[in-house]
Amino acid sequence: MFKMLKEDIEVVFDQDPAARSYLEVILTYSGLHAIWSHRLAHAFYKRKLFFLARAISQISRFFTGIEIHPGATIGRRFFIDHGMGVVIGETCEIGDNVTVFQGVTLGGTGKEKGKRHPTIKDNVLIATGAKVLGSITVGENSKVGAGSVVLKEVPANSTVVGIPGKVVIRDGVKVGKDLNHCDLPDPTADRFRVLETEIALLKKELEKVKIERGHKVGN
Repeated sequence: MFKMLKEDIEVVFDQDPAARSYLEVILTYSGLHAIWSHRLAHAFYKRKLFFLARAISQISRFFTGIEIHPGATIGRRFFIDHGMGVVIGETCEIGDNVTVFQGVTLGGTGKEKGKRHPTIKDNVLIATGAKVLGSITVGENSKVGAGSVVLKEVPANSTVVGIPGKVVIRDGVKVGKDLNHCDLPDPTADRFRVLETEIALLKKELEKVKIERGHKVGN
């Protein structure tokens, strides 16, 4: 356990250039506090002390802004950068050397039973605000772009971006067309354009009806 706690501290120095001293990291890094609280809560959870485990996780959530269900399985050298708003579900499984940023959700898609949260393999990076939902797997060495919503399996060594998430790089090779965040589709705007076209057609039909009625009245 002490070896794992030491690794949790050392990964902060590896991942965060702003970290200056052990004392600073231990006392002020909420991501580290959330991970340590989870390791304790998870130990109680495995012993079926569910209330105590949940109480610890909720106290941790209050102080850190990070919610990790005590049932989640988290590997070694897990790093939460900043962390506010991170949510990790009960059946989530996270491998080693995984990094997540603030606002990330590893959640479910409904009220289904059993395995309903994602499995995150080793060496994965999930960027700010990304959502990975459902019982899917994000393969080793993959990256999920900021703000992406991932609903399908992600192969190993891939980069996923967009809503819904699409693989744009796999094994170092671009897949399909480039998907830039500034060029993401806007379904709301598309629907408005369709409605505007339909309204214009209805106006033309209405004008035709008025003209036809005018002719009939005149005759």
